[in-house]
Amino acid sequence: QVQLVESGGGLVQAGGSLRLSCAASGSIFKINAMGWYRQAPGKQRELVAVINSGGRTNYADSVKGRFTISRDNAKNTVNLQMNNLKPEDTAVYYCNADAWTVRAGSDDYWGQGTQVTVSS
Repeated sequence: QVQLVESGGGLVQAGGSLRLSCAASGSIFKINAMGWYRQAPGKQRELVAVINSGGRTNYADSVKGRFTISRDNAKNTVNLQMNNLKPEDTAVYYCNADAWTVRAGSDDYWGQGTQVTVSS
């Protein structure tokens, strides 16, 4: 099994910044894509940003120019630098990894989430 642990969430004022981190551990053979999703109350979980093993990135239109995703393949970590935060960014942020374990095929793994609250 693969475990994902997020950190870095918190309460910030609009215009502020936060940096989220996610560390993957377990019986990992290979991680392809890693990304961040978020879910606000009453809303569907949505993609925020994703980065594949080759470094290609995709961002939700709402965060382009403000958020930056990065990863360290050697450490199996992914980060999300969030700048110029807005109240509409308030959500629980989840780390995601598409990974192959040592004993099984690829699967989708999720962290438990970290709360980001942006006050106006």
